[in-house]
Amino acid sequence: MATIRSVVRGNGAYLPERVLTNKELAAMVDTSDEWIKQRTGIEERHIAADGETTSMLGLKAAELALENAGLKPADIDLIVCATSTPDYTFPSTATQIQAGLGITHGAAFDLQAVCTGFVYGVATADKFLTSGSHKRALVIGAETFSRILDWNDRTTCVLFGDGAGAIVLEAQLGEGTPQDRGVLTSHLRSDGSHREKLYVSGGPGSSKTTGVLKMEGREVYRHAVSMVTDVIHDAFKTTRTTADDIDWFVPHQANKRIIDATAEKLGIAPEKVVLTVNKHGNTSAASIPLALGEARADGRIKEGDLVMIEAMGGGFTWGAALIRW
Repeated sequence: MATIRSVVRGNGAYLPERVLTNKELAAMVDTSDEWIKQRTGIEERHIAADGETTSMLGLKAAELALENAGLKPADIDLIVCATSTPDYTFPSTATQIQAGLGITHGAAFDLQAVCTGFVYGVATADKFLTSGSHKRALVIGAETFSRILDWNDRTTCVLFGDGAGAIVLEAQLGEGTPQDRGVLTSHLRSDGSHREKLYVSGGPGSSKTTGVLKMEGREVYRHAVSMVTDVIHDAFKTTRTTADDIDWFVPHQANKRIIDATAEKLGIAPEKVVLTVNKHGNTSAASIPLALGEARADGRIKEGDLVMIEAMGGGFTWGAALIRW
């Protein structure tokens, strides 16, 4: 039966110029390149320059996505920006990107689900497009996590980086089968009882300050694999597909050990896993679109490929989406 699908028309990714290596971090805090790589797989990360805001990163990624899609800003009628590090309390970062693109129509808003933000953004935009209310959406993940880190805390400051990625989704008719191009299914979860395990210690409604990131690393690791595998199994069940059917697994790039354990538990072959955590660190909502950008640029992900994206973030939030490119 004919159905509307949200099809990926294009993608873009942008990283700040400044690269911060493990060796440089070892000169700042009590850590080492070996310690960081062994526990996380991270070798370096990008850091936004002074005055380089989240919306600036997101705008560059959005422009590249539009160029890749062969579209103009005027063709977009929805912008969803996933971020935990907005330029301002308000207005939203999405509206700043909208203004930068010269768009004065449609809707633009931010979405906050921390590291799961891009998956939530894809699911949200998909609902708008498949309802028939909108035609084309920019889904952006953009972060400047370097601004909310305690640079004296070696357990957290080594993990995160800055960057932005974006995709253009377009409403197109499909046949209603798993062979359709586009977002085939999405599954989102949250459990606010885990707040103290991963959070930022401030906000305008509580401390009137920005605060810094706090994390119980072992607890996050303990929950991550079981939570994300559950929603991935839901995605497989809904689409009647299996791990053998997917061409590429593009997880949130938080920690290589978590990624490896998840893929192993799901029975996903290592050669199908897209890894960028070594070069980007954890860029929160930007990590999946950055990884998609790299895998598209080097020719791995091709039109028609079945791509699984998944993430878990503070809250806790977690989710997965299955997309035929």
